[in-house]
Amino acid sequence: MSKTFKASVNNTFNFEIKNGDISNLDALKISESEYHIIEQNKSYKAEITRADFNKKSYDIKVNNNTYHINILNDLDTLIKDMGFAIGSAKHIESVEAPMPGLILEINVKTNQDVKEGDPLLILEAMKMENIITSPRDGIIKSISVNKGDAVEKKQLLIEFEA
Repeated sequence: MSKTFKASVNNTFNFEIKNGDISNLDALKISESEYHIIEQNKSYKAEITRADFNKKSYDIKVNNNTYHINILNDLDTLIKDMGFAIGSAKHIESVEAPMPGLILEINVKTNQDVKEGDPLLILEAMKMENIITSPRDGIIKSISVNKGDAVEKKQLLIEFEA
């Protein structure tokens, strides 16, 4: 089964790399972080100067030029396309109702400073109380609903200052 990876170099150049490309690479490991690579009859000295395996982020020095590389597999790409990537919540500017319901309680005020995970309001839906929490740190710009309001799915509830 062929796997495909996407590599971003210096957040400018994007490449698709297949398993076959990796296995066909003419690379000789010199030390724990250094490699000698031959590609199209040219010799390269490559060194991994920084590696964050969990974030799939690396700095690679090739012939004295350093490149920042991020690698994504199919699952990473799917998660990013769905908007669930780590850090994506930090750019959320508003909170919408996840389902139709009734606003039972509002726990914040305009201009209030909130932290990620702080309870913003309670939405009753299907006889269950759902605590809507803050997706990020920020300041409340506006509150578009009042206690007792019936709301529809995707209705704007709260906006954050940019």
